[in-house]
Amino acid sequence: MSKENKENYFIKQFSKNSKIIGDDGAVIGEFVYSNDAFFENVHFKKEWMSLKQIARKAMLVNISDAIAMNAKPKYALLTVAIPNEYSKKDIKSLASGFLEVANEYGIEIIGGDTISNSKLDISVTIISKTKNAKLRSGVKKNDLLCYTGTLGTSKRDLKTLFMGGRIPRKSKFIEPKLNPSFFYEASKYINASMDISDGLFFELERLSTESKKGFSFFYDIPKYIGCSGEEYELLFSFSPKYLAKIENIAKKHNVRINIFAKAISGKYSCDCKNHHFN
Repeated sequence: MSKENKENYFIKQFSKNSKIIGDDGAVIGEFVYSNDAFFENVHFKKEWMSLKQIARKAMLVNISDAIAMNAKPKYALLTVAIPNEYSKKDIKSLASGFLEVANEYGIEIIGGDTISNSKLDISVTIISKTKNAKLRSGVKKNDLLCYTGTLGTSKRDLKTLFMGGRIPRKSKFIEPKLNPSFFYEASKYINASMDISDGLFFELERLSTESKKGFSFFYDIPKYIGCSGEEYELLFSFSPKYLAKIENIAKKHNVRINIFAKAISGKYSCDCKNHHFN
């Protein structure tokens, strides 16, 4: 059983307990609760990023989930497993990364837990508010499918790191580039959305499962683009009648959008290998 199948199988064990599971975050009333793990040697290696960069990315990937659900982050809970050899300077550097991002997004860090560990493991919970949550189940037949920005650079940069090379500090693998202003303004025209954390093709399979739709592609998308994880661009669907409005909002916020498919009856599945590493 592949890693992705194990993940889906595990999540399904809770389907009888909760009808909320299935999106980037759990919507309860006007609140959205999202949580992501960010573990050493699974999501990052210490030699690739500074402690401050690691903390910043751990926050940003969780904020990305909130944005994709049209929710504005308000609070954060942090669980951090800290290696025994870390100095006060190391801990201060780590904390500064969390605090910087929290201040940039108006988030209050309200608690969490710390433990000692042999490696650095982080879990962040973001509590957000929304009046109109966007779910994976909202794709309608004939919707246009779109993603923001460019894809493929994170996979390329990860390969460079594995080969012992260096990547730019501005690489999306180091620091995801989020587009909250664009998405919050465009959300009124959007039917379904999520962020691209595991790769475009993986996320399309999740959209297909939740919305019970297939996709007709307008052009071929190479695997190095469609299977590139850690991108954190936005993937969303909308009615063709709103195309001009969304294009104008994207232009206003200087966000590139890529319309690549149409929703149809059917089912979509992908054959990408999971992008995480051991």
